[in-house]
Amino acid sequence: MSVCKQWQQLAQDDYFWKCLCANRWPSTCKNPSPPITYRKLFKTFHKREHRRTLLPPRISLNDLEFYIDIWADDDLLFSQVVPGPTLRTGNWTPPPGISNILKHHLEGPEYKMTLPVEPRFAVPYTQTVSVSVLVARKDSNKVACIINKSMFDYIDRSSYRALAFDYLVFSPVYPFVSGIRAWFSLLFMEHVNENVIDVFGIEIDFCDAANSENEVLWLLDMLDWK
Repeated sequence: MSVCKQWQQLAQDDYFWKCLCANRWPSTCKNPSPPITYRKLFKTFHKREHRRTLLPPRISLNDLEFYIDIWADDDLLFSQVVPGPTLRTGNWTPPPGISNILKHHLEGPEYKMTLPVEPRFAVPYTQTVSVSVLVARKDSNKVACIINKSMFDYIDRSSYRALAFDYLVFSPVYPFVSGIRAWFSLLFMEHVNENVIDVFGIEIDFCDAANSENEVLWLLDMLDWK
């Protein structure tokens, strides 16, 4: 018991922690009035911090509305105001007959926001297809841009997805955050005409930086809202 008390007393002695800090960061002992105790300094920084638990986001999907517009050349193919909760994965069932690769992708663990296209539309490869996505906050009546008239430059016939992307524009409050893309996919099936894609759904993801609903909400909260 006396040994345990001695160890407890030693652990409370800041000089003990100062010696540990002097071995790890000698310069910290050159300040006669350190900003925090050596005990707190060592216990806080002696191990590399692993990924911290994300705090709850300040917004929810219930606060958001997405304005999605898709064009083929100058013809409007799809235009909807979509409530945030509608984009939750699992809110709809893809039609029968989709490829196994696409089915596996949609059922995978990666976070994605999806929506059925009703009515479905078909697009020839020869047409230039583009998309714009705005998002509005009902809690503050502000709007931000996610994708600004980006073209579907890449069509992956093996995964049955046509992809477009744009770089997110963040608030000046976050000057060092950049290079994060929003991805938009057209989900399609085989068409009787092999030069045409039969679009039945859309997908939005932020896989560069966010892979859960909370992470996506934090990312959207950081946008340059106007």
